[in-house]
Amino acid sequence: MESLRTPDERFANLPGYNFDPHYIDTLEGYDGLRIHYIDEGPKDADRVFLCLHGQPTWSYLYRRMVPVFLESGARVIAPDWLGFGRSDKPVSDDVYTFNFHRDMMLAFIKALDLQRITLVCQDWGGLLGLTIPMEMPERFERLLVMNTAIATGTSPGEGFESWKAFNRSQPDLPIAALMKRSTPVLTNTEAAAYEAPYPDHRYKAGVRRFPELVMVAPDMEGVDISKRAAAFWSKDWTGDSFMAIGMQDPVLGPPIMRDLQKTIRGCPEPMEISEGGHFVQEHGEQIARAALKHWGDLP
Repeated sequence: MESLRTPDERFANLPGYNFDPHYIDTLEGYDGLRIHYIDEGPKDADRVFLCLHGQPTWSYLYRRMVPVFLESGARVIAPDWLGFGRSDKPVSDDVYTFNFHRDMMLAFIKALDLQRITLVCQDWGGLLGLTIPMEMPERFERLLVMNTAIATGTSPGEGFESWKAFNRSQPDLPIAALMKRSTPVLTNTEAAAYEAPYPDHRYKAGVRRFPELVMVAPDMEGVDISKRAAAFWSKDWTGDSFMAIGMQDPVLGPPIMRDLQKTIRGCPEPMEISEGGHFVQEHGEQIARAALKHWGDLP
C-alpha cells in the first residue's frame, strides 16, 4: 500500500501543542502503517481518556482538553486516524472505508491494552468511536460526547449535504481557511496548525473521503454496525455520560445532539456552549472541567 509520511518539521512549534509523539506500526492487518498518538500521564493511572478526532482535524484538536484530564491523575491517549495528523497517509482514496478505520481503532485499543476508558469523541470520532464500546464493554466506563451522531442510513440534513458537496469540490481542501471560518476564536497560527500534516493534496485522501463515508443510505457500509451501536447505547450502556453541544454547529448541532442524548441511556442534560461551533473542543478546557466536576474527578 503506497502511503505518505508527513515530515517531522511540519509539526515544529505548533501553538499550544507540546506533546511528545508516540507511534505504533505493528497492528495486524495494517501492513506496517505507522499510527501516531498522544500518550500523556502515568501508564498505571486508574483511568484512561481516549480522545478521538474527526474530519478534517487531528489530535491537535484536543490540546485544550488534555491538560485538564491530566490534572485528575488520568492517562490521556489521543490517536490520529490513518490519513490524518502524524499518522501515515495512504494515497489512494479507495483505501479509506468505515471498517478500515474502525478495525484499526479496535486493534489499537487491544494493542495498548487500554482499560477503564472514558471515550471522548466528536464528529467522526463519534461516528466510529460510538460503535467501539459494544465490542469490548469491559474496557469502557464513561463517555464524553460532543457534536457527532450515530449514522444509521439517513442524511443528517441539508447542512451536511451542502458540506459534502463543498468537500467533494475541493480535492485540496483549504483546511486552515475552513477552520478559521468555522471557528473564529482560532488565531491564524492555530488554524495553520490544522493544515500542518498536509504539505499538498496528495496527503489529503483521508480528509477527502470521510464525508463520502457518512452512512446516508441504508445499504452503506457501517449501517448495520451503527444500528447495533444505537441499541447498545439505548439498552446496554451502564456507564456515566456527559454531553456538550456546540450550539452554532449547522451540521451536527442541537437537533442531532438532542436525538443522540435520547439514545444514550442515562445521559444527563447537555452542557450548551452558546458560542461553540462544530469544533467545540476549541472551548475544550471548560468542557473538560465541567465533565470532571460532574464525575467528581475534580473539586
